[in-house]
Amino acid sequence: MNIAIVGTGYVGLVSGTCFAEMGVDVTCVDIDKQKIDNLIKGIIPIYEPGLEDMVLRNVKAERLHFTTQLKEILNDVQVVFSAVGTPQDADGSADLTYVLEVARTIGQNMQQYVLLVTKSTVPVGTATLVKQTIQSELDKRGIAIGFDVASNPEFLKEGDAIKDFMSPDRVVVGVESEKAKELITKLYRPFLLNNFRVIFMDILSAEMTKYAANAMLATRISFMNDIANLCELVGADVNMVRKGIGTDQRIGGKFLYAGCGYGGSCFPKDVKALIQTADQNGYELKVLKAVEEVNAYQKQVLFHKLQKYFNGALANKTITIWGLSFKPNTDDMREAPSIVLIEKLLQAGCNVRAFDPVAMPEAKKIIHSKMSKLIQTDKLNIFFANDIYDAVLDSDALLLVTEWKEFRMPSWGVVKKSMKGTLVLDGRNIYDKNEMKEIGFEYESIG
Repeated sequence: MNIAIVGTGYVGLVSGTCFAEMGVDVTCVDIDKQKIDNLIKGIIPIYEPGLEDMVLRNVKAERLHFTTQLKEILNDVQVVFSAVGTPQDADGSADLTYVLEVARTIGQNMQQYVLLVTKSTVPVGTATLVKQTIQSELDKRGIAIGFDVASNPEFLKEGDAIKDFMSPDRVVVGVESEKAKELITKLYRPFLLNNFRVIFMDILSAEMTKYAANAMLATRISFMNDIANLCELVGADVNMVRKGIGTDQRIGGKFLYAGCGYGGSCFPKDVKALIQTADQNGYELKVLKAVEEVNAYQKQVLFHKLQKYFNGALANKTITIWGLSFKPNTDDMREAPSIVLIEKLLQAGCNVRAFDPVAMPEAKKIIHSKMSKLIQTDKLNIFFANDIYDAVLDSDALLLVTEWKEFRMPSWGVVKKSMKGTLVLDGRNIYDKNEMKEIGFEYESIG
C-alpha cells in the first residue's frame, strides 16, 4: 500500500516512519526544503527516543521517502494524511491555512480517487471545509473525480510516541463512506492484529474526540494542582490524597500528579481552541476556562515559593533550574513552564543557571528570542550549564522543573557542597522530603 503524509513535524514524521516500519510504502512531504534535504541525509529535526534509528532503517529499506512536491507523487498513492501545523491565532482558534492548502493542492492535481485523512488537530467542522475546498478545485478544472475525506486524530505522547503508534490503545477514525472505512481498516490492521481496536464514527465526532480527550487530561492536571495548593494551606499531603482518590476505579490514577503546570504543543493549544469553538457557537465552557486559569497560575508557583523564602529580595540571587522542556524525553519547549519561570526570575534580577539533557539548543533559541523582547537589556543573566552539577555551582536555590530520569538520584553530597544556599523547590514531587531534610536541605514540593 502506498501513502503520503504531508507535514514532517512531530506527528507526521512519527506516523510516516511507523507506517513504513510495518511495510507500507510512505512518502513524507514538506514545503521546507532544508528539512527534507536533512531528512534525506538522516538528520532528524525533532528528538524522540528511537525515531532516528527507525527513520534510517526504513530509508535504507526504501520504504520511507521524502519530497517537497505533493503533486508529483499524488497519483501514486491511495491515501494522503494531512499532518500539517495548525498554529494558534490571537483569539485562541486554530489557523487552518496549511490544512486547506493541502486540500487545494489535491483538488488541483488529483487524477484518480484519493482518500484525504486529516491527522492534524483541527476544529469540529474542518472536514466540511476540506471537502468543499477539494470540490471547488475540481469544479474549476471542470472534471469529476471521486474522493473521500476522513478524520484520524493522533493521541501520541511525546517521549513515548513510537510505542503509542505501534501499540495503540485505540485508533479513532471518522469516515463518511464504506470505501474510506475499508482503506483505513486495511492500513491499520497490522498494528492491531492481537486486538483490533479501530473505533469508527462520524467525522464531526472524531474531530471533537481529540479536543475532548486533551481537555479532559488538562482538566485532571489543573484540578490536582488546585487541590495541591489547598493542601498546603490546610496541612494535607497531596501525594496521599492522590493515592486515596486514584485507587477509586471510577477515577483512576493517571494524570493526577501535582506539579508546576502543563505545557507542550497540545494541551494549551487544544484547550484554547475548544473554548473558542464553544464561544463561536454561543456556549461558554466555564470548566475549561478555569483549567486555563489554574494552569497559568501554577506555572508561577515555584517563583512565588522562592519569593516568599527570600522575603521578596531576589535581586542578584543565583537560581538553578533543572529541566527546561515541558516534559521528559523531548526537546519540545512550547508553552513550557520553565519559560514563564525564567522570565519571572530575570525580571526579578536573578542570575539563572539552567540545565536540560536534551532541550538546551531549543531552549537557548526560544528563551533568548522571547526574553530579549520582554527584558530590555543586551545581555540576559542566564547561563546554560554543562551538566547538573555545573548548574548548581554557587547557587542560592535549586528548582526542579522537568522530571528527567537523571535528576532523580543525583549525588546530593556534591550538590550541597557546590551550592551556596540550601533551598530545593521540587516542582514535580519526585524527592523524599525526609531524606532531603536529613541531608541538610530546606525542601519544599507542590502540595
